Amino acid sequence: MVMPLLDTALTVDDSQAFPLGVREARHAPGGKSGSRASVAVYAPGITTLEVAYQAPGQSWRLHALSALPNGIHHGVADGFPVGTRYGFRAAPKASPKGDQALPLAVPTVDFDADGGQPLLLDPYGRAVDERDGFLTSVRTSSDFEWGSDQKPDTPWRSTIVYEAHVRGQSMLHPDIPEALRGTYAGMAHPAMIEHLTGLGITALQLLPVHFHLDEPHLQNLGLTNYWGYNTAAFFALHPAYATKAAQEAGPQAVQDEFKDMVKLLHAAGIEVILDVVYNHTAEGGPDGPTLSFRGLGEQKYYRTDGHGKYVDTTGCGNTLNFAEPRVIQMVVDSLKYWVDEFHIDGFRFDLAVTLCRNAANEFDPHHDFLKAVAGDPSLSKVKLFAEPWDIGYGGWQTGRFPVGWVDWNDHYRDAVRSFWVADRAALDNGGRGGSVARLADALSGSASLFEPSGRTRLASLNYITAHDGFTMTDLVSYDRKHNEANGEQNRDGHGDNRSYNHGFEGRTEDEDILARRAQSKRNLMATLMISLGVPMITAGDELGRTQQGNNNAYCQDNPLTWVDWTSTPESHAMLRSTKRVIRLRGEFLAAQPHDYPVRDARSYLYWYDRNGQPMSMDRWNDNGNRVVQLLLGSDDGPVAGLIVVNGGPEDIEVTLPRVANDDGTGKRVFDLRLTTSELHDRRQGTLVASGEPDEVQAYTINIYRT
Repeated sequence: MVMPLLDTALTVDDSQAFPLGVREARHAPGGKSGSRASVAVYAPGITTLEVAYQAPGQSWRLHALSALPNGIHHGVADGFPVGTRYGFRAAPKASPKGDQALPLAVPTVDFDADGGQPLLLDPYGRAVDERDGFLTSVRTSSDFEWGSDQKPDTPWRSTIVYEAHVRGQSMLHPDIPEALRGTYAGMAHPAMIEHLTGLGITALQLLPVHFHLDEPHLQNLGLTNYWGYNTAAFFALHPAYATKAAQEAGPQAVQDEFKDMVKLLHAAGIEVILDVVYNHTAEGGPDGPTLSFRGLGEQKYYRTDGHGKYVDTTGCGNTLNFAEPRVIQMVVDSLKYWVDEFHIDGFRFDLAVTLCRNAANEFDPHHDFLKAVAGDPSLSKVKLFAEPWDIGYGGWQTGRFPVGWVDWNDHYRDAVRSFWVADRAALDNGGRGGSVARLADALSGSASLFEPSGRTRLASLNYITAHDGFTMTDLVSYDRKHNEANGEQNRDGHGDNRSYNHGFEGRTEDEDILARRAQSKRNLMATLMISLGVPMITAGDELGRTQQGNNNAYCQDNPLTWVDWTSTPESHAMLRSTKRVIRLRGEFLAAQPHDYPVRDARSYLYWYDRNGQPMSMDRWNDNGNRVVQLLLGSDDGPVAGLIVVNGGPEDIEVTLPRVANDDGTGKRVFDLRLTTSELHDRRQGTLVASGEPDEVQAYTINIYRT
């Protein structure tokens, strides 16, 4: 199908090279306000560039842009209102320049010529439309009635993150209308908000909502990139997560639905965090599709070696080049757009090390990107989470991001999994577990890991499970991954899971095995919530969600990955236990000074052995020692907490630490607030005096307060 591209004579007197993207022109003499658009794009790989555009209900038109030596192409186009589809292409040699008029009908683009993408997406495009077999950018408006919307601005120490997928979170929820399930609107439905607030969640972290595409190999298998870590447009929402009504109404309605979601979540006191993928794009390797960046200037947008070949530190075929100032500018502008226009509260950066690689391809904790974020008035105020690794040389950088950032702490994940799950497997099979020392480091916020970067214990994002890997239920139900449904003969996904099936692989009705699994899950969730740092729950773990052993379910958009809201005795018990320990965390923190636990000089962590004596070095180094007590609090806080861990296979008696009252007289009395054993409902409220013994069951945690 050959489309005629029409235009009228224009000048570029009021054209500006910055800001990049499409916006209303400064002047619209003789024309309707908003119908003229200033267009600017960084395209260093193209000598002469044209913008092709189609206003709603109109024919396609074409306008040649002026070029600057710095690679910016810009111009002003008439008849370019909100809702206009557009894209870029290299101008043919005979194409008119700037202000020249085009013939009334010029067969310039054959959309069916090669089945490819005829127009290049605008890197700053606010929406993407897929129609007629190809993609175009769409001009949208920032108009939205935010009313009295206020960002919750939850302090770091009080933050509890809930990682969720927009589609999977509500697809099976029985109390959400079918038309809203799996959508932005469904995420903000009263039933969902009630669940999140009842649980105690303060921040909802959404898996990628930027416009993304499915990789060719998944399409060949009849699968999709469910997780969405394959971004094609950094300023555009993924429209498939909007309701059908919004999709049919167009990109503006999709944006409004998303903003409504943010507004409703804010009203409930819940922050919205976006998982963002700026490390690579959906264009893939050199043999991938040319959608935008590759056509506009791949040698600048992508990292290459001295021979022009792609350098891949992401495992996805290409790597955005953060040694290039225009790439840094684009990403910073994208982040600011989401904060300023969508009221987003923070970001989790996928493979964040890639964003901080310098011209030598080395991680730099003082990278220009990090400086740009720190120096921006909008971005310096939001929450910033780093996934502190990529697959390149020197790619593991946990603990090295600068002040203002919180790192996903894989050391924490591995330590907690090892102590409560892998070590239990060894002990149950006649072997030995590891020392309690690594768990103690996790409980105390991995301080030594973050101190060199000038940060505190609150720089640790503590997690045990995430979207990538086993769910918490699968972590205690499978010894091996079961990813056969992914079409890769179970070769994909991590092999080092530190998991344990507790005696049977997968689903079972054996009550003894189920009880042991439930015990391990209670230990994991309790440890997560009593540890210093910022905890993150993976959606559905509070309900016992399973993926049937699939630990790489990125391509499974079906009930395998959707949260199952069916109420069972097991799911009810796990939800109750999770709520209980989250509430206990909140009560303890509320009784501490506002700057706890950052101020180490007035906060304390005292470690004791099972006899109530200070832990000795021999005890710390003894792999057979699976018992430790931690007394924590602050000098001027009215409440102290005592955590007693028994990671061994036998019920034991421990002597609680000998601690005097604040006035130095008498013994403190410890009130048992929670135990992860099945005896919680009977033992809660037990009072034990300092220096007296108390029972701690095998593989459990007792939590007291004074």
